[in-house]
Amino acid sequence: MARVAIVTGGTRGIGEAISLALKAQGRTVVANYAGNDERAKRFSAAHGIPIYKWDVGDHEACQDGCRRVSEEVGDVDIVVNNAGITRDGTLHKMTFDDWNEVMRINLGGCFNMAKACFPGMRERGWGRIVNIGSINGQAGQYGQVNYAAAKSGIHGFTKALAQEGARVGVTVNAIAPGYIDTDMVAAVPEPVLEKIVAKIPVGRLGQAEEIARGVAFLTSDEAGFVTGSTMSINGGQHMY
Repeated sequence: MARVAIVTGGTRGIGEAISLALKAQGRTVVANYAGNDERAKRFSAAHGIPIYKWDVGDHEACQDGCRRVSEEVGDVDIVVNNAGITRDGTLHKMTFDDWNEVMRINLGGCFNMAKACFPGMRERGWGRIVNIGSINGQAGQYGQVNYAAAKSGIHGFTKALAQEGARVGVTVNAIAPGYIDTDMVAAVPEPVLEKIVAKIPVGRLGQAEEIARGVAFLTSDEAGFVTGSTMSINGGQHMY
């Protein structure tokens, strides 16, 4: 029986690419999303991947959503914590709500999803959790104290949880993407984007599929000796 994977934020951008890569790997994939109903429905119709809507920053919603997936699809063996938002601004302009919402979803979502699925993985003796961090959680970024703090927290969360899972067959890893050609990056003004690309040694933006291939490896049966690691996929922009 195919292992069941949940990809949060799994219907567009990097999440969509991850969902498709895991499906191609033979997993039974469920894509979580929070906002864009029409986009999610088009994704599901095009790829035959079921969609479930809940806010990963809501602890009870994650408990209920993962329980529904287990009952309707099967026990969850793979979780990819990809969902994330930005609320950029320098500290003196950033509101508490800007700070709190990014922390609630980007970092809190990792806790909420792991809390819902980790116990079952432990009991069954096999599990894979991959948390999507960021180059800006490693190097920092002007105007992103909330986002950088949340993504940096993901890397620490990954290492700590990996120690809990190691002896029970559950691996926990992270991927830190650099600048990837997604809708979020496309919204960056062209002059700023040109400066970003100029700092990437390979001379281009990354592709969502390149992140997805990293996730496919880390969630594979063959990756059982890899845990507590952060895979940096950033074109050499930040070597950490």
